[in-house]
Order: sequence, then structure tokens, then C-alpha cells
Amino acid sequence: MTVNANIEEIKAMIFQLPVEELVALMAEIEERLETVTMMQLAETGFNEWNDPEEDIYNDET
Repeated sequence: MTVNANIEEIKAMIFQLPVEELVALMAEIEERLETVTMMQLAETGFNEWNDPEEDIYNDET
């Protein structure tokens, strides 16, 4: 499904939702943001593993 709506159109649609659906939508958005944030934080922990010298093991001979 492709949506061709700009931010203002999306906001207008969202503001038409009943309060219960707004609360549920907010909860889903918060969960998504938490997941993305945690994944970004986790990525920083793997930087030390990016050792170019160890790439020799990836070369096929």
C-alpha cells in the first residue's frame, strides 16, 4: 500500500480519530520509537567489532 499524503494531511486524518483510537495509536508510536532508539543505542556497542584487520577472514581465495 502506497500513501501519497503529506504531514498536514496525515495530521488532519489523525485528529479525526476517536480518543480511544488516538490513545492506541500513541502507544504504538511510542513502542516503535523505543525500539528504534534501543536499536540505535545497541549499534554503538558493536563499533569495536568493526576491525578492518579482521576482514581478511571474509576474503574468498
